[in-house]
Amino acid sequence: MPVTDEAIDRIKAMIVGGQLRPGDRLPSEADLAERLGLSRNSLREAVRALSLIHVLDVRQGDGTYVATLEPARLLDALAFLVDFHQDDSLLQFFEVRRILEPAATAMAATAMSDQRIAELRAVVDSLGSDPPVDELVANDVEFHRRIAAGAGNTVLCSLIQGLSGSATRARVWSGLAREGAVGRFREQHDAICAAIEARRPEVAHAWATVHVAGVEDWLRGALGGPG
Repeated sequence: MPVTDEAIDRIKAMIVGGQLRPGDRLPSEADLAERLGLSRNSLREAVRALSLIHVLDVRQGDGTYVATLEPARLLDALAFLVDFHQDDSLLQFFEVRRILEPAATAMAATAMSDQRIAELRAVVDSLGSDPPVDELVANDVEFHRRIAAGAGNTVLCSLIQGLSGSATRARVWSGLAREGAVGRFREQHDAICAAIEARRPEVAHAWATVHVAGVEDWLRGALGGPG
């Protein structure tokens, strides 16, 4: 095992074992390196890597702290990763979305408050008849974010939000606009919202499946993949 990976594993073990908790300040670099039996350079690389994935929070002039470890924060990097995939592997992310989003939509149909459902309807109704692509993308992000949050499971919400990066969304909506297919997908947003308003989880699940599968099929065609 590379030395840096070993250092990462040892810091992780301290956090998992409760020796370090969210918000705790790490010992000084020299003390921690001695305690873990590592070189300071290896420890420094490990801290840098763990800070990039939001496990550690490096505060200049103050020290290094264990971050909150909240799912939303730790899964931030997922959307960044998705945007790097521009080939057929991107479809695998949509396959996962096709499993998770309908389940979250069904949960939202029973868990969302009337107020949150009204706010979701306002998002659906806020688009004009011919909005620019950036407004379509922003509206799509907000629509799916509210449904995922409405499911009441923060881990599920974070996973769903991470599975579609901003560059991917922009690519999809730009393509739909060019092909004149925006209206169909906006109608699906309306149908999903109507099912949630009616508190019909099975119908919400079905429409969400149709919606995500439709985007997936469009993207498959755009990538030249098999139907």
